Amino acid sequence: MAKTVRLEPIAQQSEIETNGNLLSVLLNKDLDVLKECGGRGMCATCHIYVQEGMDSLTPVNRREQRTLEVITSCRPNSRLACQSRVIGQGVVVELPPGMYVNSLQDIEALIGRRAEQALLHPITGEVLVEQDKLITRSMLKQLEDTASFKVGEFFSHSKDA
Repeated sequence: MAKTVRLEPIAQQSEIETNGNLLSVLLNKDLDVLKECGGRGMCATCHIYVQEGMDSLTPVNRREQRTLEVITSCRPNSRLACQSRVIGQGVVVELPPGMYVNSLQDIEALIGRRAEQALLHPITGEVLVEQDKLITRSMLKQLEDTASFKVGEFFSHSKDA
């Protein structure tokens, strides 16, 4: 029997089969989810907040818990959509504000503009550029110095582990 999941703040509802993961709901709504690790629970790009219905989801597994521990915007109601399977009714999901960036090139293309939404690190969820801040070359240089953007390399090494 299909379950209903509500997405906030976009106020949309979606049907999902019992034991389907929340990531499929996000993808079905054409939301910009990078799913950088391929849905293995190792990145923050499908991080969500469960406003209601936490008990209608499968429990947090060890891999998901380890990933949640490094997400800087983690709350007690945080989950990874790829690891959260719907087993009951009444799930309401809040999408974190911001856009995950995959590489410095993603930000480079935005130099001279104001960030329309916060730009977030794909592994930690750390805010790299705040919403409405001007994206400058010096900001890009600072990010190069402080943030590792070898995301693809990170995940290729993780696959071997």
